[in-house]
Amino acid sequence: MESQELKSRRPWIVGVSGASGTPYAAAVLRGLLAAGESVDLVVSRASRLTLLDETGISFRDAHWREDLATWLARGADGKPGTFGVTASDLADVRYWAAGDLAAGPSSGSYPAKGMLVVPASTAAVAGVALGLSKDLLQRVASVTLKERRPLVVAVRETPLAGQTLKHMVTLDEAGAVVLPASPAFYAGATHIQDLVDFVAGRVLDAARVPHRLYRRWEGELGAGGAPPRETRGTLRAD
Repeated sequence: MESQELKSRRPWIVGVSGASGTPYAAAVLRGLLAAGESVDLVVSRASRLTLLDETGISFRDAHWREDLATWLARGADGKPGTFGVTASDLADVRYWAAGDLAAGPSSGSYPAKGMLVVPASTAAVAGVALGLSKDLLQRVASVTLKERRPLVVAVRETPLAGQTLKHMVTLDEAGAVVLPASPAFYAGATHIQDLVDFVAGRVLDAARVPHRLYRRWEGELGAGGAPPRETRGTLRAD
């Protein structure tokens, strides 16, 4: 029964690296789950420090489901309980420790749709571009490339040094989508969550996962000043 379940389950693997921007990762995760996607999660050691600094949440291996629920419920403005997240919402999430290089996704034979690295630090970009596989996040990204599966790398850094730009070109040439975490303003953002959701929505667009996280451009000038359409159908906003 378990092997049959593994065969039918094809998750998106979400890697969270140590760059600033943990609200981007939370928005992408909520979007995937709202779309009914299975998710495998890899949280790097460095990203735990960033998450603690940006949200006050300690992400613990032994209590990852509880900590993930708390994280996903928090809004980009830091307000806890902004989104309603239940245990059933996380039923199809699987977590792999960053140091577990024998984890399922470390092998190309593990069934997966692709990988989203959000946010992606310059260290993660370099590690994947150079094929270092220093931790599970980098290893899974390398596997995703070699298996010709979609890899979206949401780079969060400014300014960008020349070496990082070269690494980004290497990733692009290898088939990855390099997606800088750059919010746009034509969608009529009125809240920090709107800016975060725009970037998360573009990540999901690159993965061809349907969502309603932001107002799309339809060729109508001035539409950004109109009252925003309710888009937060991702694990309901309370």
